[in-house]
Amino acid sequence: MQLTEKDFKINNNTIQAIENMEISATAPSNIALIKYWGKHGLQLPMNPSLSFTLNQSKTITKAKLTALKTPGKKVIFTFYLNDQHQPDFEPKIAAFFDKIQPYVPFINRFEWRFYSQNSFPHSSGIASSASGFAALAKIIMSLEKELFPNYQPAYEPALKTSFLARLGSGSAARSITHPVMIWGQHPKLSNTSDLYAVKPNFKIHPVFHHFKDSIVLVEKGQKKVSSSVGHQLMADHPFKTIRKQQAFDRTLKMMQYLQTGDIDNFIKLTEAEALGLHALMMTSDPNYILMQPDTLKIIHLIRNLRSKMNLPVCFTLDAGANVHVLYPEDIQKEVQQMLFENLPFEIIHDYISQ
Repeated sequence: MQLTEKDFKINNNTIQAIENMEISATAPSNIALIKYWGKHGLQLPMNPSLSFTLNQSKTITKAKLTALKTPGKKVIFTFYLNDQHQPDFEPKIAAFFDKIQPYVPFINRFEWRFYSQNSFPHSSGIASSASGFAALAKIIMSLEKELFPNYQPAYEPALKTSFLARLGSGSAARSITHPVMIWGQHPKLSNTSDLYAVKPNFKIHPVFHHFKDSIVLVEKGQKKVSSSVGHQLMADHPFKTIRKQQAFDRTLKMMQYLQTGDIDNFIKLTEAEALGLHALMMTSDPNYILMQPDTLKIIHLIRNLRSKMNLPVCFTLDAGANVHVLYPEDIQKEVQQMLFENLPFEIIHDYISQ
């Protein structure tokens, strides 16, 4: 079923009174295998993307709500990270509230206090916007359920959660469920949409169960160039047309490999997508390079390990210098020992949630 923006608007006027409330939510981070790069409209993707959902790297957020006697047009809130007030984060959250208010018009009836923390180290270089906005969307959907107990939408709540999260951060659309999520409408995949991410209607091969992701933190802290800037540069990119078609084709191929357990082709395609993402950055105008010398050293290390020891290990990259090392559970000991012995960086060992 293809949903539109109108489907996500509350059409039940019977609202249950709530004075004070606490709601908590946890949302995972995700790592894209087929990359989303370039957007249009209101956080709509230029091409479909496909991601693994991580298990340990997540955001845990608690909201304390107080009902307002005279609500204003804007949502009143404060945001705390690790119990420290973070006013620098609040403009982006305020913009998020402005975007989602037509679909959850009750949010301005409350004053909000958000207390958030990440399971991964702060400024570790793991993007927290996906899990952060997904956690906020889950909290808001929990409140909707409490306020409208008799409302029965014609869709799974996860779809609206993804829809809301997307309006905060595009990749947050994929941080809702597991183990694989697809975001972006594909003409050959009937249930896909630009408005929200969906769980594909197939089971992944056992070789990908509890697949490992060791995240090598080459560079910590805020990225030198934001993803938003990179997405905007795709609008006039010389390779825009061919990249769009490539992503549509590769999404289908990746789905096939995940179903059949074709790990050799999975490795080839995963690495091609990672390098292709950075090639797009290096050929945009203005262009920029986010990989660092140590990023390339790690890539060579992984490829040497694969060729010399015949181990099915590969890498992927986000829009930054850090390296995600992906491999099956049965070679965990060998790969993690290799990383420990050869890399002088902090490494976060995670795995794909089931």
